[in-house]
Amino acid sequence: MTEAGAQVRAVYVQTNEPEANRVVAFARGADGALARIGSVETGGAGDGVPHLTSQGSVVLTADGRHLLVTNAGSGDLGVFDVGPGGPALLETVATGPAPKSVAEHDGLVYVLNTGTPSLVGLRFADDGLVALAGSERELGAGADPAQVGFSRDGSTLVVTERGTDSIVVFPVGGEGVLGEPRAHASSGPTPYGFAFTRSGTLVVTEAFGAQTGKAAASSYALNGGAPAPISRSVGNGRSEICWAVVTNDDRYALTTNFADGAVSRYAIGAGGELKLEDAVAGTSVEGRSGLRDEGLTSDGRFLYAIDADAGRIYGWAVGDGAALSPLGSWDGLPATVAGMAAR
Repeated sequence: MTEAGAQVRAVYVQTNEPEANRVVAFARGADGALARIGSVETGGAGDGVPHLTSQGSVVLTADGRHLLVTNAGSGDLGVFDVGPGGPALLETVATGPAPKSVAEHDGLVYVLNTGTPSLVGLRFADDGLVALAGSERELGAGADPAQVGFSRDGSTLVVTERGTDSIVVFPVGGEGVLGEPRAHASSGPTPYGFAFTRSGTLVVTEAFGAQTGKAAASSYALNGGAPAPISRSVGNGRSEICWAVVTNDDRYALTTNFADGAVSRYAIGAGGELKLEDAVAGTSVEGRSGLRDEGLTSDGRFLYAIDADAGRIYGWAVGDGAALSPLGSWDGLPATVAGMAAR
C-alpha cells in the first residue's frame, strides 16, 4: 500500500455491469492526460441500467488509501486498496438493496440504499469495514434519493430526495450514529448532486424534472443543522444539471448538464452566494446528451467527467478563475459506466 495514497494520481469509474461490476482505472500524467491501467471486478454486480441515478457511487476515502464502489445490483459495497498498479479488491460488504451512493469521513462510512430507501453506517477497523451497530435509518418510500454526503467537518450527513423535493439533514453523533433527521424543502425541484465548501456552504444542483432549459443550483448555510437558503435556484439556461464539485479554493462550483454536454461554472461568494459565471465553461460535445459524473483531482488542477452516451471520459485543465481548458477524451467504456473519483 502506498502511504496515504500520496503518490497515486488516478481516475476511477465503475462499469455498473449486471454480470460482474468492474472498476476501470486510469493513471493520470502530470499534464492531466489519462492512460488506462486496466479493470478489476468489484465482487458484486451493477444494475446494468445506463445512467445510474446518483452522485457518489465511486468514492476515494479522504486519506487516499481506499476506493469505495457501490454495487447496485447485488446490494453491497466493494472496498479497494489503491496503488500505482491499480485498485486491488480487499472485500465486499453487504449494505442493503440497490446502493447507489456512498460517503466517508475519518473512517466512518454511510451507504445510501435506494431499493428500500435507507442509510447504513460502517466503520474502518483493523479487520476491514465493519457494520456500525444502530446506524440504519429508513427514508420515506417515495424519497427517490440521489446522494449521501458529509459536511466537511463530519458533523452532519445530508441526503437529497428527488421524490419529495427535500434536503434531509442528520446530525452525526460521537460514535457515528445518526440523530433524528430534519427534512427541508429544496429551493427548486429535483435536488440531485451536491458539494460542500470548507466553510460549510452547501451547493445543490436542481434538475427541475428534466425540463428543457430549467437547470439551476442553490446554496445553503447549515445553521444548527438546518439548511438556510442563501441563493435560490440560480438558473444556467441548460438542461438536467445533476452533478457538482467545489474547487479547492472554495470560490467556484462546477456542474455538469446531462442533456446538453455542458459544464457550468458558478462563483461562490464569501457569504455562500451563487452567481452564474459561465453556463458553458466546458463541453464534451455541445448539445449532445450523456455528460454526467465528474471528479476534481485532489490538487485542484484537473476536472474529468463521464460522457456515458459516448463511452468516454472528458478532461479539462482548471486554470485561474476555474477557467477550463480541454485536455482531450478517452474512450472504451460501456454505456452503463457511472461514478467517478479522481486524485
